[in-house]
Amino acid sequence: MPPPEVSFSELQLHGKATVERLHRTPGQALLVRRRDAEDLVLTTAARAELEHTAASVTTRMFVALMQHDEGVRELVTDVLPEVFPWVAFLSRDEVREFVLELVATLRAADSLHNPAPVVQVIQSWRHTAEVLADPDLAAVLTTDSDLDLGPVTRPGLP
Repeated sequence: MPPPEVSFSELQLHGKATVERLHRTPGQALLVRRRDAEDLVLTTAARAELEHTAASVTTRMFVALMQHDEGVRELVTDVLPEVFPWVAFLSRDEVREFVLELVATLRAADSLHNPAPVVQVIQSWRHTAEVLADPDLAAVLTTDSDLDLGPVTRPGLP
């Protein structure tokens, strides 16, 4: 369930009342809507630390299980389609590779307190599945070719 919403101007004009409302919400979070920039989530530092600790412990336990037991790795590979249905377009070996990369990235990202690399791994593998789901595109991208069109320039550059 998403957190209750407040406008940025409400936070500015009625800061104390907004913070009191924050403490009364079940998740101790408010979504602060902004017209001119990205929305914000307002929470307490203690709540943010609790959430980070819970995620970190869960990640470390999951990584440890994956590193110590081949059966767990196989089980995770088997149940992955329930979490990411698009892995149906990947081969069994690609699913295993995704699992190993995801676990390694979860561990590294947790050590940096930055979930962005985890999302990047998931998005990259999802894009791979999208390509493989399209037979025409997959054929173009998996066909060996001696054609080299040279270096690619950055977008927006001549």
